[in-house]
Amino acid sequence: MRSLVRTVLSLAAALVVVAHVAGQTVAPVYVILWFDTEDYILPQDDDAAKRLAEMLTTLGVRATFKVVGEKARVLEARGRRDVIAALKRHDIGYHSNTHSQQPTIAVYLQNAGWDEGRAEFFRRESQGAPDVERIFVVKVDAYGQPGSAWAPQAYPALHDMDIGMYLDEADHVGIDDQPFYYGGMLNVFKMRSNLARMNLSGGASLAEGKTRFTTAYDALRAKGGGTISIYYHPNEWVQTEFWDAVNFTHGANPPPDQWKRPGTRPPAETEQAFKDFEQYVRFMKDLPGVRFVTATELMNIYEDAAMTRSFSAAELVTLARPLQDEITFQRFDRYAVSAADAFGLLTAALANFADGHGVPGQSRVTRLYGPARTYIAPIGSAHSSQFAWSAFAAAVRDTRDFYTKAGRVPDEIWIGPESLAPADYLAMVARVFDEVVSTGHAPAVVERRAGRFTADRYVAQDAPALWGWIIFPEGFHAPHLMELARLQAWTLKPAVLKPQKNTQQH
Repeated sequence: MRSLVRTVLSLAAALVVVAHVAGQTVAPVYVILWFDTEDYILPQDDDAAKRLAEMLTTLGVRATFKVVGEKARVLEARGRRDVIAALKRHDIGYHSNTHSQQPTIAVYLQNAGWDEGRAEFFRRESQGAPDVERIFVVKVDAYGQPGSAWAPQAYPALHDMDIGMYLDEADHVGIDDQPFYYGGMLNVFKMRSNLARMNLSGGASLAEGKTRFTTAYDALRAKGGGTISIYYHPNEWVQTEFWDAVNFTHGANPPPDQWKRPGTRPPAETEQAFKDFEQYVRFMKDLPGVRFVTATELMNIYEDAAMTRSFSAAELVTLARPLQDEITFQRFDRYAVSAADAFGLLTAALANFADGHGVPGQSRVTRLYGPARTYIAPIGSAHSSQFAWSAFAAAVRDTRDFYTKAGRVPDEIWIGPESLAPADYLAMVARVFDEVVSTGHAPAVVERRAGRFTADRYVAQDAPALWGWIIFPEGFHAPHLMELARLQAWTLKPAVLKPQKNTQQH
């Protein structure tokens, strides 16, 4: 009898523990597993992609396969409907039109301006995405560049192509190794400490991969959750060298009839790589709080809540005050605001006041890109220390008109024959808006202020190492692209996780 009582009490205690665990929020660790599916030369790559897709489907894991336009067309031409069917059970993204054929994206955009670069990217790359969508019968939501051929002009062009997420890995821009918004898009990029690739070389690869993942996993759990990025190429399972490196290295561009097939791995090595990878996925999947997500799912998990909320006048003052000293993104409990978001919010609210309608009770974010060029002070103009309110109010109205039509922060803001840098203008608008809300009336004069723009510290400086992809011409680097990238830091802000009711996965 006493033994029976002990058993019943033990079961009751266990049920209490289970109920407690079930009711609490487990810090979520989202794992986005993605494959750059790109080799359109070696047929064995088709089978490797199919095998990976089918393995993951069996394991109940959905990945994101970013497919090159030419790869999709080759699969269609080869009649590989089996490969297409296996991959489309997962998320399908876009990985450029021809990948490594010259010129690659960063090369042909290296000297292009903002608008012409947007148009040129669209002209060259927009055919591939529709082909991927047609062949796979899916909607493509994510894009990532080939190699390190990143360019800021791609962002508005991708918007024109109805692609809403940037998924890749390089060092050009990022915030604290976690997802962020830049160029109006969710980015999983520059994840570094939260990038957890297991090598596919056998031996200690599996054990080392588990250790690497566990380190990132534990750190994220301690911070309340986050995202780990893992990427591969299906050809890694079957090739000893990359398909494009044997054909397009250092700017080479042979015609298709001269393309060479890469070397292939011994069958035993390929089998070991598949075996280790399956064990790696099973290991991750069994950890508490881990949830494998696709690019499309991550867009919902990190939805930009600032775009759907209304801001009160008091909240705009809260935004305005820090901007008088430093112009960068601001993070709040459930959302974040970029410098460009604040630029539009405060300009619109102050313009409404200048129009005689008062400070609006509710304001909404207008999505804006950053300036198209670095500010250059006009030659021969004065440098006034203050401006009459009427002149400044006219400049605010004009700025509202500009960004409404152009969709971006202006390169300069004119007040009569003088102009202001965007950062100086925003610091002044923030100060004036604060005063207007506090006093109920406009100042007689507006003092010139120097804005301190710091969001660009998250953007890399140009250097040859940043462009280390073997496909680039030797010595390639792109200072103009990185200048544009720093201007687009106006759009930069961390992505904030939406509250999740249940993040447990087993």
